[in-house]
Formats: sequence, structure tokens, C-alpha cells
Amino acid sequence: MKKNLFVLFLLLSVSFSAFAQTATKKNSPAMKAIAEITAKQLSDYLYYVASDEMEGRDTPSRGLDATAKFMATMLSRWGVKPAGDDGTYFQRMWVLRNSTDSAASTAELNGQKLVYGDDFFAEANNGTANAPLVFGGDGWLLKAKGIDRFAGIDVKGKIVVIYADGLPKGVTFQDLQGKRGEDWADPATHAKAKGAAGLIVIATPTTQTNWARVRQQRERGGMSVEKLNEGGNSSFPTVYISQKVTTTLFEGEVGNPITNPELKAFEFQSGKKGVVTTAAKTERTPTQNVVALIEGSDATLKSEFVSIGAHYDHEGVRPNAPGTDKIWNGADDDGSGTVALLAMAEALAKSPKKPKRSMLFLWYAGEEKGLLGSEYFTKFPTVAFDKITVNINIDMIGRSRKVDNTDKRDKDLSTENEIYVIGSKMMSSTLGEVTENVNKGYLKMNYNYIYDDPKDTNRFFFRSDHYNFAVRGIPAVFFFNGVHQDYHQAGDHPDKIDYARMEKITRTLFLTMWELGSLKERPKVDKELPAELKQR
Repeated sequence: MKKNLFVLFLLLSVSFSAFAQTATKKNSPAMKAIAEITAKQLSDYLYYVASDEMEGRDTPSRGLDATAKFMATMLSRWGVKPAGDDGTYFQRMWVLRNSTDSAASTAELNGQKLVYGDDFFAEANNGTANAPLVFGGDGWLLKAKGIDRFAGIDVKGKIVVIYADGLPKGVTFQDLQGKRGEDWADPATHAKAKGAAGLIVIATPTTQTNWARVRQQRERGGMSVEKLNEGGNSSFPTVYISQKVTTTLFEGEVGNPITNPELKAFEFQSGKKGVVTTAAKTERTPTQNVVALIEGSDATLKSEFVSIGAHYDHEGVRPNAPGTDKIWNGADDDGSGTVALLAMAEALAKSPKKPKRSMLFLWYAGEEKGLLGSEYFTKFPTVAFDKITVNINIDMIGRSRKVDNTDKRDKDLSTENEIYVIGSKMMSSTLGEVTENVNKGYLKMNYNYIYDDPKDTNRFFFRSDHYNFAVRGIPAVFFFNGVHQDYHQAGDHPDKIDYARMEKITRTLFLTMWELGSLKERPKVDKELPAELKQR
């Protein structure tokens, strides 16, 4: 009996020591190092990164490039190793920006030639279709809800005309579960999957009222990264037609979707045809992620990496925005994460002692364009990807809701001693344990897990760069202060940042990073990422 108790004691001791906190111990190297991280330092860096001179750090832009060079200069000054391409701090990538070639885009419906800009406008893609027309309702597919708008009609080889105003009635984004194109599909995806030749979208009242603005948005098309854009510009021609053209097109048919939005799919009785050609122009521009490395102290474990990332881009300049402020400075989003990461790199570089594992600092471009920079890094990593043990993502940690703030636009903003934590427990029990225990052993902030839910209707898990690590098997945690009245607005300025709180969060994350880098074993993936979170 005594022997069994002794063995049990040893097992418990070993288990506890594997997760015992070292970073938060009084006078530990980590606790000494965080003294370098100060509110003043964060403020100084952020007033530069979010200044008007950086012009909102759009991807790509000269302001983003200037910010990248600033960070590289500072990292070099502190002796942080470059980990980008060819011995530099930069991981280069080519951004492709598409726009519609209106002069080369044409449309003819039932023999009537349409005038570009007045009668129709085109998506920024390349393609031609000369085929019969078929009406496809709102075009959606959602098997779980029994929705298949193309049921009973054959759209293969035909141009599908649809009338869709967002999601179908009674459907939310949370209902879009399973594999896109099979379990659910938006109208364009559904039409392509069924072999349609092209797509015509009828202007809703909102589109018709805002015709010029919507036209500009659709003509601008998407942005992609060259090596990620394997298919190039879509060859599926898509055009939008005015309500006037629609009324003419549906004359003599069973109904008009403008006056009857619930109109079901049908084949045009008179066998009407369409001839549509869309053309796109592509601009190719270089941009970059910023990647830096501080080697670990253990001869073996330094081959593994704790990755810490933040996106340093924002939304740039908007010349047509109302008011006098045309620059989206992005101080909180994500200037706050950008400079927090910079301060962490500085503190660790100046520390005479280091964690056992190496620390990989990542500043991503193109997050606002669809997590492009982090997707590029995870698909074309500059270090051995299987050696990355975890990912810490810092996206918006600069704002807080004061006690006397009753503005409804700030109702979801975290309070002064609070931060939202997302994903820490979804894939690895160890990651969840470490993040919680470091906080409990240090400042005891309120870690709010309200968004740490696969069914979160805000879909925050999908909306920042940790996502690209998680879907590729790397346990990830996302720290976030919540949205506020200046979220993606011109008013996101550095003078509105709570620097004292930001110092607390940055120091806590530094200790978390250190602790993860000092574990005897890398955090195990002991849970499968929930199915709802595997596809954006």
C-alpha cells in the first residue's frame, strides 16, 4: 500500500511539474524582462504606426511598406534575427488586384444590347456565355434546411438569372455548415457546381438605389496573392442588370421577381437567350509579411517555435468618405497588436536569458483582405512548419469600455480589466491550461470566453489570422478586446487607446509566450477542431 502511494505521488509530481508555472515566479527572467514593456513605449510606437503618414497601411501601399521598414529597422537594432526570404525580415508576395475592363464587357439579352453602366455592370472576371436563360430564384442551396432553388430545373450550360437579397429568409450564417458547394452553396457557387454557363443578378431595391456605389464595389473585384490564386481570374461571367432591364426581360413570363421576390425557379417560356462577355484587368504589386526570430536557449528545443502574430495592415485611404477624415488609421485594428508584438520582441531581445524554444514573430499583411498574409505564411512558411508548436494571435487589444460609457456602440467592448480569449481550449488542453494559469499567477485579468464557441454568431474565430494555423493543425489562441464604435471607421485613432491596460495585456502575453516556450513538451493536440470551424 505504501509503495503504491509512493508511486502515485511520483506520478502526480511529474504531471504537475510538466505544467508548473515558471514565468510568473518572482524575480524569474521573464518577470524581469517585462519591465521593458511600458505604456509609454507602446504609445510611442503606435503613434508612429497609426499616424496619418502611414496612410492607413492598406495592402498593398507605400504606408504598409514604410511600416514594415520601420519594424525591420527596430528589430535589426535590437539584434533580432531576420526570418523572411533571403536573409531579410521580409517574406515577399505578389498581390493581384482585379478590376473590370468595362470597355471589353458586353451583354445582350433576348436580342437587346445593353448599355454598360446604365443597364448593367460586370464582375471583375473573364468569361463568355452564349446560352438560353433560366430563372433560378434566389439561387441558394442549403441541404440542412431543405433548400435547393434549382430543384426541378436544368441549369447546365445555361445562363442563370437570380434575384437574391442576402441569405434566404429564416437562414443565418450559423446555418452554413458542412462543405461549401455540397452541403450549402451561395448562388454563384451553386450555379457553377451545377454546370451553368454564367450568372445574371437582378438589382434589388437597395442595389438600384446605390447603383453607382455597388457597381464600383463589384468592378473592383477581389484581391488575391499570386501563389494562392491557382485558378487565376474566374472564367464564370457574372453581370448585374437594372430593374428596368429586368422588367423588360420578364415580360410575358409567369411573374417578375421584383414584384414577387418569392418567385420560384422556372425556364423562360419563350426560350430567351443571353450573350454575356466579362473581362478583367489585373494589377500585380509586391507586398510582404515581416518575420523575425529569437533563438531559444535549449540546444534541442530551440528547433521548435512558439509563433506570435499580429496583422499590421488596415484599410488605407478613402477619398470619397464623408467628412474631413479620409484616413482609416487602424490604431486598435491592428496597430495595437502590431506594436504589442514589437514591444515583446524588444523585451525578449534585451533579456540576457531566453525561453527554451525559439520565438517566431510574425506581422501579417492582407488580413483585412481575407487573411491573405497568414494564409501565405502557413502555406509557404519560412521555417519548418511542423516545428511550430502554437500560435498566439493579437488582434485589437488597445481599447476598453470605461464604467461610465453607456454608448450602445461600445456594449461589446471589453472592460478595463477584461480581454476576450478565443480558441485556447479548442485543440489543446495544455494551451488552455497555460494561458489561464499564467494570468492567474500574474495580474488575474478577467479572461472572457463568451466568443470561444463554435456557434458564435459573430464568427470571430474565422475573422483573424490564428485561423490559418488552427486549420493546419497548430493549436491557436486569439486575444481580442471586442468591437467598438470606431471599428473599421476613420475614428480609430491612437489617442483613444487605453495604454495602461494595453501594457497589462502585453506583459501577460509575453509571460504566456515565455511559458509556452519553456514547457518540457510541446502542447499536444488532444482535441479535434470542431467541424463548424474548419471552413470559412
